[in-house]
Amino acid sequence: MIFETHAHYDDEAFDEDRDELIPRLYEEGITRVVNISVNRKTCEDTLRLMEKYPFIYGTLGFHPSDCADFDETQYEWMLDTARKNEKIVAIGEIGLDYHYLEPMKAPDTVFYPDIPLNELYPEDPDKALQKRVFIRQLELAKELSLPVVIHSRDAAKDTMDIIKEHGRGLTGVIHCYSYHTEDALQYIRLGFNIGVGGVVTYKNAHKLKEVVERIPIENIVIETDCPYLSPEPFRGKRNSSMNLPYIIQKIAELKGITMKEAEDITYGNAVMMYRL
Repeated sequence: MIFETHAHYDDEAFDEDRDELIPRLYEEGITRVVNISVNRKTCEDTLRLMEKYPFIYGTLGFHPSDCADFDETQYEWMLDTARKNEKIVAIGEIGLDYHYLEPMKAPDTVFYPDIPLNELYPEDPDKALQKRVFIRQLELAKELSLPVVIHSRDAAKDTMDIIKEHGRGLTGVIHCYSYHTEDALQYIRLGFNIGVGGVVTYKNAHKLKEVVERIPIENIVIETDCPYLSPEPFRGKRNSSMNLPYIIQKIAELKGITMKEAEDITYGNAVMMYRL
């Protein structure tokens, strides 16, 4: 059995064959899938998928790129919705994403010194807003006693600082992990798992491979982030949970264990993390 801890089957990339693909997942041994939300629409889409497919669970959350749409009305809606639905297993994906902010700083400061970045690029909320919404959603997870799915891109220090200050007592996963081994070990000490996906199969993924080698396998969960980040040999094509065996194979290779052992351990890790 395989546990897909992070998928986006509501994505338009699956519009043409979603109803054919999802039932095949279960037939192929992917017996549990968590569909991850990033905004209000995807929260609602996730609820519909959960209702239709017994083996699909879900999360509620606003991704940092969508955090400008988050307010107290959304907080109350998520709180009420999660309390009414036992298949909501986490708050996520939430966090920080500075990837598209940093490169813009120099030219924008020169040419538009009085205009905030989030007004120039409203699809990329500024750091202060991202932090506020991240912290508020951590508070939501605490109120619901749910784990969290953390998205962190080019924001290592701020993510760690916020989790230490506002996420004490929470558990969950650092999704699509991209930082150093030392940070991974620190997250593990704080009660978090490390999400490993298709990137671990890439030839140039030296940092992530080192992380997988050095951290305990008991703190690794597998994910695709589909339709994104397909593993080799499907890199550049639409991803799906059918590709999870390639990730399991690489983890097994790096840890010096069998695929069956890696599959069983990561499945158990995910069940514990999502409290199923």
